[in-house]
Amino acid sequence: MLTAQFMALLDVFIVNVAVPTIGSELHATGAGMQLVVAGYSIAYAVLLITGARLGDLLGHRRVHLAGLALFTAASLACGLSRGTGELIAFRLVQGAGAAVMIPQVLSLIQRHFTGEARARALGAYSAVVATGAAAGQVLGGVLVSADLFGIGWRPVFLVNVPVGLVLLAVGHRVLPRDVPGAVERSRGLDLPGLVLLGAAVSLLTVPLVLGQEEGWPLWSWLSLGAAAILFTLFCLYESRLARRGGAPLISPRVLRHPGMGLAVFRLLAVMAVNAGFLFTLTLHVQGGLGYSALRAGLTFAPTAVVFGLVGLTWRAWPAALQGVLIPAGFAVAAVSVAGVGAVLKGGGDGGFWLYVAFAGMGTGLALGFSPTLTRALATVRPEDAADASGLLATVAQLGQLIGVAAFGTLFLNRLESLGAPGAYTSADALLMCTYALAATATSGAVSGLVRRRR
Repeated sequence: MLTAQFMALLDVFIVNVAVPTIGSELHATGAGMQLVVAGYSIAYAVLLITGARLGDLLGHRRVHLAGLALFTAASLACGLSRGTGELIAFRLVQGAGAAVMIPQVLSLIQRHFTGEARARALGAYSAVVATGAAAGQVLGGVLVSADLFGIGWRPVFLVNVPVGLVLLAVGHRVLPRDVPGAVERSRGLDLPGLVLLGAAVSLLTVPLVLGQEEGWPLWSWLSLGAAAILFTLFCLYESRLARRGGAPLISPRVLRHPGMGLAVFRLLAVMAVNAGFLFTLTLHVQGGLGYSALRAGLTFAPTAVVFGLVGLTWRAWPAALQGVLIPAGFAVAAVSVAGVGAVLKGGGDGGFWLYVAFAGMGTGLALGFSPTLTRALATVRPEDAADASGLLATVAQLGQLIGVAAFGTLFLNRLESLGAPGAYTSADALLMCTYALAATATSGAVSGLVRRRR
């Protein structure tokens, strides 16, 4: 299950470093390449909560395997695409497959693990979720630079095919059989709620991923405003449906669960910092420092490795530290990301201290993400597992989109205002972004401290 989760998350970022090669071979426009990257994320974010509910209705094992089959087939089609239009269309299908299979991972963990076993499983899940972004950048750089069989960028997608086929074979043997209960059979799909939420998420994500490329035209701001209105209507409709005894797409009971609101804020913050850091640093090292795709991808390896190690081991740390891990993690991330900007100031490569800062980023982000997710889900009732997993997976994805849009815009606008491109001006733009990223991480630390004082 976690291998499938990791594979799907890789595809959010693995294309980033392959974009120049794809654009050159397919003669794609800038907007076309943006949709190749963003189409997957848009479909993924819009359909995640629906995918969670489908698992409740049809069985988590069955829906996970169906989503995995769709994702694998779409990956093959992406790798064989002969034009930009084909590639964009299959990326949308690939994102839909991921949105169907991914929520079932959390739901199955919630339903089939208890106590310490559930905590360990959630810790492994958190490590996979948070390292997927950096690992995608690394693997993308390796595959593009290797030019396997002389087919350029295509292995970026084709690598999923053998992995997906193995997972399908193993999954049919080892995943627990679906035994739907009365609660699941009694719940409908809530089509009005699905339409409202899908429209709201679409109106939010499309301008976030395309706004910077298009220069933030009027339609992008109108779309964001319409998204806010539709989110409000969705919340009102869901609350009314719950009061009437219906089955809302997101149960208000889940939102009222102790600590859920704080967890949503922290996940938004940590994923925005993670994605914003990776995106702006990629722009700096490739555009400002002139790194190759391989070197740019490997730059993120220390952060990914440390993130994974901390995400898997934090539960074994001394009990005296457990209560302050989350705010401390955000604080470490704030100091570390500011340190990255400082050591790269002036256009240098940062030397030894850059890797120290990267290790700090991995540690801080892992402590901000893994304990937050684990504790938010540890006490959720089994019948609410699908709603909670869909909600938090969607929040994490929206956090990444917001981070790329907000901090990417800040970086590019600062770079443009400085005039001539180069390592020095790119480092100056990155420095401003790292200060903004540090401020965002600090808000996560403060939220944790405020919660404790209450």
